[in-house]
Formats: sequence, C-alpha cells, structure tokens
Amino acid sequence: MTRSASWFRLWLAVTLLVTLPVTSARSASGQSGLSSIKTVFVILFENTDWASITPSVAPYIRSTVIPMGAHATQYFNPPGTHPSEPNYIWLEAGADLGLLSDRDAGPTNSTDTRDHLVRYLENAGISWKTYQEDIDGSACPLSSGGLAAGYAAKHNPFVFFRDLTDNNNPNSRYCIAHNRPFTELAEDLRRNTVARYNFITPNLCNDMHDCGIAAGDKWLSRTLPTILSSRAYRDNGAVFITWDEGASGSDGPIGMIVLSPRAKVNYANSIYYTHSSTLRTMQVIFRVRPFLRDAAMATDLSDLFVNKAPLLKSPASCHRRPTPIAVPTWQSWRTPTAEPDSTGGS
Repeated sequence: MTRSASWFRLWLAVTLLVTLPVTSARSASGQSGLSSIKTVFVILFENTDWASITPSVAPYIRSTVIPMGAHATQYFNPPGTHPSEPNYIWLEAGADLGLLSDRDAGPTNSTDTRDHLVRYLENAGISWKTYQEDIDGSACPLSSGGLAAGYAAKHNPFVFFRDLTDNNNPNSRYCIAHNRPFTELAEDLRRNTVARYNFITPNLCNDMHDCGIAAGDKWLSRTLPTILSSRAYRDNGAVFITWDEGASGSDGPIGMIVLSPRAKVNYANSIYYTHSSTLRTMQVIFRVRPFLRDAAMATDLSDLFVNKAPLLKSPASCHRRPTPIAVPTWQSWRTPTAEPDSTGGS
C-alpha cells in the first residue's frame, strides 16, 4: 500500500469520527424530551372551547394547573370530526375508521383493524389500561349506562376495536382486565401498579358534558393531586389533559395541557395541533411504529417538553447538499521529521 493511500484512509477515518456523532445528536435531540417519559396518563373532557376555560368557571385549571406545566392554545379536534365517538376513535387510530355516530359498540359499530395504538403497545410488551368512571368492572363495557347511568361507551374508544373485546363479547376476559372502574386508579397509583399507558374518562357529569365546566374542574381538583403525588408520575410520568371536540359542533381550539417533570413550566405555544398530534406523541414516547394514518402527517407535542425539537417528517437538514471537503494529498500531510533518513540511519 502506498503512503498516500495510507494517509488518505487515516484522514477518512478521522473525518467520519468527527461528523457522525453530530448527525446522531441532531436526530436524538428531537426525541429527548418525549423519549424520557415512562408513564402516560390521558384525561379527556368533553365539548368545550378553550376560550370557555376561564378563571371564573375553572379556577383550578386556570390558577393551579396551567402555571404548573405547558399548554397549547391552538389545539383542535380533526377538521369537521363530530360528534364525540369519532374523536375518541381518532385518538386511538389516527382516523375515525367510519365510526361516525355516538352509538354503543356492536357488530355494526366496531372495527376489526389491528392497526391502532394499544394493539401496537401490546405487541411491544407495553402495558395499557383505561379507567372509566361508573363502570363496575364485571363485564366488558360495550353498552352505556353503568352506575348511576354515568358511563357512555362513546367516550371509551377501546370497546370499538374487536381485537380488544373478543368480537364484542361482554364476557371478554381481556377487555375486562383492561377496562377498569375509575375507583381503582387511586389504589393502583398507591401500589405503583399502573400501566405505562393510562386513559382516563370521567362520567357524563364530571367530563363537562352534562354538568358544565365547573363540575369537571372540581373533579380534576380531586383527581389530579393523587396522580401528581404518585411514584409513576414523579419518575418521568406525563399527564395529558384535553377535550374531545369544541362546543356546539365547533372544531375548537380546545385545550391541551401537559404536566410532567419533563414539561416546560408556565409555558404556552400557538402551534397547530390536532388529536393526530397526541397520537403521534404517544407513538414517539413508546417507540411504536409505523405512525398511524393521519399521525404520520402531524406535528407531535414535543415543543411542550424540555429539550425538544418537533420531529419533522423531512427535516431540511437531512436533504442539504454536503459541504465539499477538500481531500488532502500525500504531499500536504508530509512533515520533515516523519521522513526516514535517506542513509538508513536513525
């Protein structure tokens, strides 16, 4: 091998060592805030525009919750997606899947797709559970009613996926194990046995649907402290508080509030988000792919977290033409002291 070839290979190796870590760091920086999250709690309220969440009707949310974390002022339900049920389906699957009514789950109002979030979590060995207020936990809650008629199946996306209900079987053991009464949440938190992905639905009064914003605000003031004091939350957990859709058939904006040891504090942004953004965020946190339907086109919620950089589908930096680097010649690397003595002496 010639000296020039040896020096060129040395130069190439040094160049790669210098440039490759920079590329990796750029890719990792976009996920650092989200990828550190271990446990997720999603709390979903109903039919409220963000402008209506005022200090007079929602003092806990406005005066206590908002200063603790980050929130988005331009978060919308997917355009024209109404009523409630398709929005819940969207949060799980990235589309309404043709489930456009508010009817209970059944053979003609459910889907057999396995391409949805908690199936991806299950396949990856990641635990999940939904806590539904006013179910008793003895059956798969395919039908509305429950305790005090406060449970609405339309607010529980998981019962519309046949792979989670053994084809709409009210006795499905898998469904019953993953759809639990809300009253069990506090004990699971205390024992640190909550799943990694937890979807929490208040009843029809406490979710602001029937009893107004103030009722939901009071419910949150009783519920949230238990979550925030738990080990699951303190160990890089995250709470996502949002609404299914805007009021009176509007698309919003509706609220999205994030609380986490990794979230920014007393921060707001005006980035355009939809439920696809939330779904994409869950997929980034739990590292499950491919992105589901519209989530593939959405901006995730990483701006609400520290050490962020929204994950873009086609970053410009990935497509820039590399800056040409001059290849050194053998002569440019030569030094007098490195040249052997022509007489063979040392």
